[in-house]
Amino acid sequence: MDWLERARAAEQLQDWDVAIALVSAHAECFSDDPDMHDNHLWHMDLLTRAGRIPELTERALTDKHARRRLNRSLRERAMEAALRDRAEGGDHDALYVLIRLMCETSRVQEAQKVVQDIGPEDQYARQIVARDGWP
Repeated sequence: MDWLERARAAEQLQDWDVAIALVSAHAECFSDDPDMHDNHLWHMDLLTRAGRIPELTERALTDKHARRRLNRSLRERAMEAALRDRAEGGDHDALYVLIRLMCETSRVQEAQKVVQDIGPEDQYARQIVARDGWP
């Protein structure tokens, strides 16, 4: 059984430590090898499914894929305060995820306030509210 088969088996068993160790050894974010890049995305997904938010948070400082996956995970876990903290810290993706969530849950005015408070000059954030905020 090669590493890929072992990683998939570990993933099926939710043996996150083994799956993460195997996949991370064959993962690279900015690789010319598409398999290495795909493995990197898989690695980020495994970290999320394992609930390793602190590790994702650390990786998010330098890795856009970790940052995006972390923000989606925070959304899925209804951790709006954490998303807002990240947005206030300059994470534009966290801002966009947060305001989309607010618009989708009929809190358009709250989303507008978040944009005004955090990103008043962010045209994309304003676009999201204008587009997604329509009833």
